Amino acid sequence: MVENHKQWNEKLPFALLGYRTTVCISTGATPYMLVYGTEAVIPAEVEISSLRIIHETELSDAEWIRSRYEQLALIDGKRVNAVCHGQFYQTRMSRAFNKKVKPRQFAPGQLVLKKIFPHQDETKEKFSPNWQGPYMVHRVLTGGVLILAKMDGETWPKPINSDIVKRYYA
Repeated sequence: MVENHKQWNEKLPFALLGYRTTVCISTGATPYMLVYGTEAVIPAEVEISSLRIIHETELSDAEWIRSRYEQLALIDGKRVNAVCHGQFYQTRMSRAFNKKVKPRQFAPGQLVLKKIFPHQDETKEKFSPNWQGPYMVHRVLTGGVLILAKMDGETWPKPINSDIVKRYYA
């Protein structure tokens, strides 16, 4: 291997081989298999012959080409299985995430504080406040969208997401 960290480009093929031959949790398959339709032959399998390598060396050229053609014909099915596995994985992840999310309900007339983001003009100093307000909830729309109004009754032109507001207790 390389002793100097500046020669990272010499280690890159090994890292790529490791990435391409490792099963991804989200797809349930290796990236190499999704591209080529078969698992990659790693250098250790060539040095210490595995059952797959022994079986392939015993095949004639015509038999090997036929088996490879059959593998390539099945690649679309493998890719569809990877897509289905990915969708199932996303469903599981969203279910696990949503278990910990507490739904927040807002009603018209409630007082709330609105978060100040770093790119806004109100954040000029280190110790400036993180919330501005209070504002009154004017309307509640579907999907957690709120229309706020200032305390003098003037409504905001843009609706905002309920994730960036918190309840204000006077």
